[in-house]
Amino acid sequence: MRFIPKLLVLACLLLSALAQAAIPPELLKPLSGDDPDARVAAVAQIAALATPEAAKVLQALQDDALYATPDGKVYIVDGEQALDPALGKNVPLPDGIDGVMVNNRLRSAVAGALSGLKLLAPERTERLAAAQALQKAVDPAQIPLIRAALAQENDAEITQILQVLIASANLHAPDAATRKAAVQALAGSSDARLLPVLQAMLEKGGEPDESVQLAAIETMRQIKGRVARMEFVGNVFYGISLGSVLLLAALGLAITFGLMGIINMAHGELLMIGAYTTYLCQLFFRNFLPGVQDWYLLTALPAAFFVSGLVGVVLERTVIRWLYGRPLETLLATWGISLILMQAVRTIFGAQNVEVANPAWMSGGVTVLGGLVLPYNRLAIIGFAVVVVVAVWLILNKTRLGLFVRAVTQNRRMADCVGVATGKVDMLTFGLGSGIAGLGGVALSQLGNVGPDLGQSYIVDSFMVVVLGGVGQLAGTVIAALGLGEVNKFLEPVAGAVLAKIAILIFIIIFIQRRPQGLFAMKGRSVE
Repeated sequence: MRFIPKLLVLACLLLSALAQAAIPPELLKPLSGDDPDARVAAVAQIAALATPEAAKVLQALQDDALYATPDGKVYIVDGEQALDPALGKNVPLPDGIDGVMVNNRLRSAVAGALSGLKLLAPERTERLAAAQALQKAVDPAQIPLIRAALAQENDAEITQILQVLIASANLHAPDAATRKAAVQALAGSSDARLLPVLQAMLEKGGEPDESVQLAAIETMRQIKGRVARMEFVGNVFYGISLGSVLLLAALGLAITFGLMGIINMAHGELLMIGAYTTYLCQLFFRNFLPGVQDWYLLTALPAAFFVSGLVGVVLERTVIRWLYGRPLETLLATWGISLILMQAVRTIFGAQNVEVANPAWMSGGVTVLGGLVLPYNRLAIIGFAVVVVVAVWLILNKTRLGLFVRAVTQNRRMADCVGVATGKVDMLTFGLGSGIAGLGGVALSQLGNVGPDLGQSYIVDSFMVVVLGGVGQLAGTVIAALGLGEVNKFLEPVAGAVLAKIAILIFIIIFIQRRPQGLFAMKGRSVE
């Protein structure tokens, strides 16, 4: 009995030694030959082993570090050392070895095999990237490797991609039954790139078997239907996303223009100030708090609201307060202020755009319907827009400031007579609208670069939203913003971005001609 432990140890050593001989010599020998088909087939078979030793051999072949002896034995040479991949150990450098010649065809096969081996990587992101890369071009010779990866894959998304890859590769199988099964397996895919491949099977000289052709027609019908549904849902989502951006950009204007009658052409620059405040918060966290850099937005939101609101209060106290009841003068004055603000930003930050990076928790997206990716940053903006709208509604309808704002809006003289400080209410209201514009700038900074001209891209759209929704109507502003976002996203694929904008503008002009008060008419409003 005392010999049993020793036998177990010896067995383990023998198994370990056998495990090192991971690549059979008969798979390595064709690499040193002259038959191009055999060499490519050997690469595919070695890759199908899906072992570190196999990857090492293929990498050596790609790096021109694979050598062979006249009798066909293959070695990986590194300086004065030689590794025998059939034994898994270093050996003395053999005499007479010469480098294995690699032509373009073999090099391409090796590159494909190495990328395919990444399907076995421990990190999910690397495996997913490898599977998505193979979707662009899959070689039937890679099927054994893909099957090996599929056998040990436990991620649903990657598993589905691997199944489609196997089916795509089998479309060119010599057996008609295999091709038909592959076509039917693709019926559950949402990849529009498969449509040209299936269409080629239906063209003259493509697929000779009639049953396979019928299966391809049915598969194309299902894929087209799924792609159409995916595009519809994508347009709806991106329309809501664009509408949320327009809403955040126009909500502050709905207060300053809708409730106060101020045509504020500098509203876009208040958006820009909020975006640059976000950029400064990012720089502060990056330089002084790198450990919590991903949470700079929590500081940027109140900072942007305060800075933009403060700029709005200064504008109201110094310029706007003297121009109430004179809309054309406010238009000219605020247009001049917008030019001053843009030039000030160019002087401080430069004329070039600056980058505001998304936090890690806002990077990436969620995949739905098999292929539609909903970015986290746009989902966050949609949720943020909902929160801002609810907060504004509560302020206007459930607070003392909101009561005063509504009183001044409906009858300024009567509110003044009963003791409401209308001047202070005007200042706070303009500051609130400007602060909300700053929050909109935070949202815009997460969708693209920030530059001095950022606000000019949204000022016209903001006015269209406010006018279409009805002056001073919060509900109308929400509906108009979301409606314009949806219409724009559904028109762009058909008419193009420029024509879509023109069509929307014409629609708004005609609508306002028929209904000057917008979607919702405002309740009685006094004239100062």
